[in-house]
Order: sequence, then structure tokens, then C-alpha cells
Amino acid sequence: MNSTAPVSGTPVPSAAVGQRGSDGRLGLSLMVALVVGSIIGSGIFGLPQNMASGAGAGAILIGWLVTGIGMLTLALLYQMMALRKPELNNGVYAYARALSGDYVGFNSAWGYWVSAWIGNVGYLVAAFSALGYFFPAFGEGNTTGAVVGASIVLWVVHALVLRGIQGAAVLNAVVTIAKVVPLLLFIILVALAFNMNTFTLAFWGDAKLGSVLDQVKSTMLVTVWVFIGIEGASVYSARARQRKDVGRATVLGFVITLALLMAVSLLSLGVLNQPTLAGLKNPSMAGVLEKAVGTWGAVLIYVALIISVGGGFLAWTLLAAESLFTPAGEGVMPKKLARQNPHGVPVNAMWLTSAMVQIFLIVTLYSKASYLALISLSTAMILLPYLFSAVYGVLLTARGEGAPGTVRPLDLPITLVATVYCVWLLYAAGPKYLLLSALLYAPGALVYLLARREQAQPAFRSFEWAIFAGMLALAVGAGYGLSVGKLAL
Repeated sequence: MNSTAPVSGTPVPSAAVGQRGSDGRLGLSLMVALVVGSIIGSGIFGLPQNMASGAGAGAILIGWLVTGIGMLTLALLYQMMALRKPELNNGVYAYARALSGDYVGFNSAWGYWVSAWIGNVGYLVAAFSALGYFFPAFGEGNTTGAVVGASIVLWVVHALVLRGIQGAAVLNAVVTIAKVVPLLLFIILVALAFNMNTFTLAFWGDAKLGSVLDQVKSTMLVTVWVFIGIEGASVYSARARQRKDVGRATVLGFVITLALLMAVSLLSLGVLNQPTLAGLKNPSMAGVLEKAVGTWGAVLIYVALIISVGGGFLAWTLLAAESLFTPAGEGVMPKKLARQNPHGVPVNAMWLTSAMVQIFLIVTLYSKASYLALISLSTAMILLPYLFSAVYGVLLTARGEGAPGTVRPLDLPITLVATVYCVWLLYAAGPKYLLLSALLYAPGALVYLLARREQAQPAFRSFEWAIFAGMLALAVGAGYGLSVGKLAL
């Protein structure tokens, strides 16, 4: 087994993930499972409360309309670029690098990686909050028990993935099916209990929620959080059995998850009104189903959450390691991160990822940072990678570039809408989380400089110095805000 990553586009039989075919690569069904498994984690279980906390039913409907159109264009964008540029692997990183060079590509990969492991911390926090329903040792006020329990889960998953990505991906597919079934049961039961009068009561929210625009903005980070993972097939494009499956899996995964997410969010508003939903403890799906069918409904949701978070954690552990592995193999990150173990797993990338989850887990639980703050920060970190992908898509389609037979008339308007949507998300996120994300982006420059030194390359090109200076200035501003109490997680 080679100790470094293969060049872009080279087969990776030892590390491949497949449906146990002769080539050992990742087939369509496992690609779809990776997309659905990475999207459906903990977010959907808190969705009723998270959406209702800042918006009425009317604004939530508009929010879903905006998100549905925006995320559909992103899904179609990744599908289009997988076909037009089949030589570019690990799309979120590769498209940003093709757009503006190594440093922009590095930042896209770095932001995606940070988003992944912060999201995994959020998964663990949600899982042990759910376990506290059954075992008081993990409940509120028992921080040490939650830290110990979550740490054990973290390192068990770490050990599992180190034994081989293929087995981990198959397990992820099984868990994905197991967590979708209770979601379908929830939708059926809540639909039977749905009351139109409850749904339309204070349809546009009360005065304290602000204007409709403010309410719609409040839903944006939540809806993006529950859709993070739409690019999962693109990240694993180098391991796909057929290139066209990358786009198919992305669109199929989007359709499946959009239907589930909208049904859970909107049907809940017909069981409990907006103020009641906003006051529920998370996972708020438990409170909704308990109202509809009784206590056993809450138990079902807590069990489903634990299963779902386990699968989401596994999927994002795979994606986080892969987001470091490909750039390292191309010299954009330190070459040690491209080292694979005998099972074809990027072992150093895995160790670094798990170590960061462990550190942030301890900090989060002992500082009492909220789950909603974690998911908002994780979402803010991924907004720039999405924007880089969208802008590259615009340039690609405007120039008419692409493999023969892959150029379609609607590609340009689709990429333009995706770009506008990404800019809107940055606006909706607001300055707080953008400043906090700068604080996490800035240290990445040290890692980038190490890679440049290994490659005997100058630190930055001319325009990259400006990007670095701007990011550093924002990070200093965020650090100052934290120190004086004007900014907090």
C-alpha cells in the first residue's frame, strides 16, 4: 500500500467503497445513502422547534420555498460539474481551487473540514441529550458523564473507520435505512393528527418575531444546516464506480431529504401552534409526536434520534477525513495528511479530525454552548465553500467548458441562481457567525504555509496576500469581540 494519496482521477482500489462489485468502487445506492445519511442526522429531530423559534407558519413556508429552490440549484450545480469536469475530484475543494488557485482551494477544504467536525460535536451533544431521557447519568447537570460517554462513542467510531472505509460505508447505508423508517412513521402519525386551524393560527407570526423578512432570515441557517451533506457524493467522486452516479446520487438524495424535512417541519405546525413549538425542548419532534399519540411517541423519537445521530456521525467522519485527504495528495495540505493505512483509510486525517472533535466536545459541554449555536457555526463555515463552487459553476458555463455532450442550455441560469442563493445565505447568517467563522478560518493559514514549504513554493501569490490579510483582520475583530463580551458562541 502506498503511503501517499493517488493523483487526481487515479483508481483507489484499496480505499474504495462499493457495493462489493469486482472493481470495489462506490455504486449508486451507497452514494445515495452517503448523501441521505450525511444530511439526515440530528437536525431534522429539532427542526419543528428550531424553525418555529423565529418564524410563523407563513414565513416558514417562504423559507422552505427559498431553500428548496436554492438547494435544488446547488444539487444540480454539483451534478453538472461532476459531468463537465470529471477530472476534478473532491468537488468542494477542487472547484474552489480551479476557480482561484491553491489558497482559495485550501480554504474551501479547510472550511468544509471544520464544518464537518463541529457538526459532529453537535451530533454528540444531541445524542447524549437524548440518552439523558433514559439514563440520568447523561442528562442535564451531568456534564462529566456526557463527556465520558461521548468520548467513548467518538473513539469507537474512529476505530471502526480505521478498519476500512468500505465496511463503514455499508454500515452507513444500513443505518440510513434504519433512521428513515421512524421518520416516515412520524410523518404518517402527525398527518393523521394535523389540524388546519392550528396551522393557520397567527399564520404570519406575532409582532415579537419581527417582519416577514426577518422571520424568513431566521430560518436560513437552520434549513442550510439540515441540508449540509448535499455535496457528499461530490466529495467522494474519486471513488465512484460511474461518474454519472455522482450527479444522480446528489439529486436523488436532495429529493428524498427535502420531502422528509418539509413534511416534518410543516405538519408539526398543525399539531402545536408556533409559540408552543418554539418552547419545546429538543428534540422537538418528540414533543410533537407525544402530543399526537402519547408518551410512546416521544420514546420512539428519542430512540430514532440516537440511531440517526450515530449514522450521521459516521457519514461525516468519512467526509471530514476525505476533505483533507485529496488536497494533501495534491500538495495543498501537508503531505502527512495523505498517508493511508493498510486498509486504505487516510489515517492521519482521521486522527486529526477525531482529536479536534474531542477537544471541542470538552470545551462545548463544559462551557454550556448550545446545540443551536454549534449548528449555526458549522453552517457558517460551509457557506464560503458553497459560494466558491457556485461561482466556479458560473464561470464554467459562461465559457462553455465541459466534456463533450455535457453542455446544457439551462446550466447558466441554474448556476446564477445558486450563486445568488449563496450570497443570500451569507447575508442571512449575519455578522456574528461570519466573524466567528473567520476566527476558525485564519489559523488554517499556518497549515497552508507548512504545505507550501514542503512544496518549496512561495507563501502566497499577490491577491492571496489580500485574502489572508482580510481574513486575519476579521479574526482579530472576532477575538476582540469575544474578549470584551460583545461576541459569544
